[in-house]
Amino acid sequence: MQDEIALMPVSPLEEYETLITFPTKWDFVLVCDNHTPNSEKDCMKKRFLEELRGKGFIIKMIKNEKLFYGIHAPSGLVRKYHGLLRNPDNELEDLCVEQLDEQQEIPISVIRIRLVSFILQNTEIFGTKENFDDLKKKKVFETAFPLHEKEKLDISWDQCGDILYKERIEKIRMYFGEKIALYFAWLSWYTCILFIAAVPGIVLLIYGFISLSPVSKEICAANTTIMCPLCDQKCPFWQLSDTCTYSKVTHLLDNEGTVVFAIFMALWATVFLELWKRKRARVVSKWKLYFWDEEEEEVAMELINNPEHGTEEYHHSYMRSFLVLILVLFMICVLIGIAHALVLYRVMVTVIFTQSNSEFFQERATTMAVLTGAVLHYLTIIIMSKVNRHVALYLCELEQPRTFTEREKNITIKLFTFQFFTHFSSLIYVAFFLGRINGRPGNYVRISGKWRLEECHPSGCLIDLFIQMAVIMVLKQTLSNFVEYMLPYVRYKYRRLCGKNKINSKVHMEETAQDPCKEEWLWNYQLNEVNVFSLFDEYMEMMIQYSFTTIFVAAFPLAPLLAFINNVIEIRLDAIKMVKLQRRMVPRRANNIGIWLYVLEAIGILAVIGNGLVIALTSDFVPMQVYKYIYGPCEKKHSSGVDCLTGYINHSLSVFDVQDFENHTDLVELQDSMGNKITHCRYRDYRNSDDYGYSMQFWHVLAARLAFLILFEHVALCIKLIAAWFVPDVPRRVMNLNLKEKRKNLLKRLREVNDSTDV
Repeated sequence: MQDEIALMPVSPLEEYETLITFPTKWDFVLVCDNHTPNSEKDCMKKRFLEELRGKGFIIKMIKNEKLFYGIHAPSGLVRKYHGLLRNPDNELEDLCVEQLDEQQEIPISVIRIRLVSFILQNTEIFGTKENFDDLKKKKVFETAFPLHEKEKLDISWDQCGDILYKERIEKIRMYFGEKIALYFAWLSWYTCILFIAAVPGIVLLIYGFISLSPVSKEICAANTTIMCPLCDQKCPFWQLSDTCTYSKVTHLLDNEGTVVFAIFMALWATVFLELWKRKRARVVSKWKLYFWDEEEEEVAMELINNPEHGTEEYHHSYMRSFLVLILVLFMICVLIGIAHALVLYRVMVTVIFTQSNSEFFQERATTMAVLTGAVLHYLTIIIMSKVNRHVALYLCELEQPRTFTEREKNITIKLFTFQFFTHFSSLIYVAFFLGRINGRPGNYVRISGKWRLEECHPSGCLIDLFIQMAVIMVLKQTLSNFVEYMLPYVRYKYRRLCGKNKINSKVHMEETAQDPCKEEWLWNYQLNEVNVFSLFDEYMEMMIQYSFTTIFVAAFPLAPLLAFINNVIEIRLDAIKMVKLQRRMVPRRANNIGIWLYVLEAIGILAVIGNGLVIALTSDFVPMQVYKYIYGPCEKKHSSGVDCLTGYINHSLSVFDVQDFENHTDLVELQDSMGNKITHCRYRDYRNSDDYGYSMQFWHVLAARLAFLILFEHVALCIKLIAAWFVPDVPRRVMNLNLKEKRKNLLKRLREVNDSTDV
């Protein structure tokens, strides 16, 4: 009934008396310092408030250490809003009810907050054309926020388990608007579908664990296979059997089921998006927003704010676009350069560990380099994420977007691009370049003519990618989420603690008894501030996680499981943070997740390409198949009781004469454990033992890799297209309901036309 009063035609005095009776009806609170009277800031503040009063706003001031201005918009705003966007004769009766059923509109308080927020941001001081953002930059105002409604915070949708139910999504919509409700609807749907992807990943690891690998057996038994040193100085020769444990771990990831799992994940990504489109269509159709036009709403709010102010038209500058493109490419080059710096770091750490006096570090030099490199990569992600945001905002300002929606779209594209290269440049190097551009014994590629480029782990390149992804994903989903929740919690508790004594003071209690608004406004002010990036950051975090879950999932089958566990916790933390630790977000309308849907589709295509490249180039799956059918014992008809991969390791290692090392006189060990002199060592490659040129097997394997890559990507893309065609974006039931609604509206208009014609 409180909102019913707001719709009645009342005078400003009667409306003010209503606010005294219902103190929670203040739409927004502005906060500023106690400026010196008649100072420049004080004058600008007064002029801005006068502009609001001129538009019919009622303003109330409460004085504390800071000045709080509660503002209440005229009740006619909501009538204008609905009059412009829909037929008011059919809607005004429903708008007089605060608690509405699922087929009706959201409460008026949500609409009022959205309208007031728009007017605040677009009200300009007469003569100077300065808006609220300009005044914030000049420290005239500190902040502005809508008030939480404590009676509605008792809906308990922040408790464990509740958020997954559609009834809770509806309550979120009633309080925070459709945009945040759609985020939680998408996140809950994504989390449920992740469980389906996590199960095959676990099955793949179990299969790799219980299946017997002749390759691992051969490595573990290779006590007499002497491998070439991993560095130039003080690096000993070592036995291939030293990598027995790592070879078993590699088999968990790299086995016959990896290809099937990669194709499944490509299909999963497509089905996930198609099913989400169907769910979204059902949800927004129930909300009667299926045909909602965001641009029309923005124009309507512009007219409500100032009918005399013309709508800014679309514009495009080729010069600005060219400049932005150049700067984006430059930023991408910087991010790739950082990835190269990480490569240099791993090279140096490998040399340091292998030359150390500790046998423990010498034996684990490669693994330690990859682990510490992954941690350093995580630190660069944290630092560059902040830099990327500032750069994306600057580039967006260069483009001069017309509306908030266009600005959000431009920032999303640029920031996601920067974040993608920040997170994946190093992984791309590990997956596709590590161990392939480092040369060979006797002719290594060196950085600055000094340090050898690092090689793949002796058990294969896939284990390096697995370690890198595992470290980054675990750190990102533990430390980052811990900081994301604990930092607002600690900040909120600190602000509450600082204000506790003042709140409990006798003077404050007397003032609160006289004006109950004061305590409520102070409590809202002590909550953590939100901005336009609060929801944006949540989406960005999920998009990066989705990239980890799909693009290199062939190397890290546990990624869907880790993402599922993280999201189950993330949903609860986001809900608690929004209702208990943060100020209320401005409710916004939406009928989809916006540009993020196109980001998801782009990631799905990259997932097909990335997994195909991982299996074709990084995994040993293709070389094993070539050996099995061309060079192995089965091809030579000697397969009776012998596994077809028997002898693969010996066949995949090339032979090198130690006398051909550039520094063979500096090698520390020229005898094996039996006291025999070492004359030859082995290394991973397909080269001849005489001239070290590529062998015929190298070209067979290369051709097979390329053929597999083309076949895999075409098959996976075809499956994606078939799945996208097979699963309609919009359920037929929703389409039929919309069709009936259109017919109903047209019949009504036809009757009106016929009645007017008869008259």
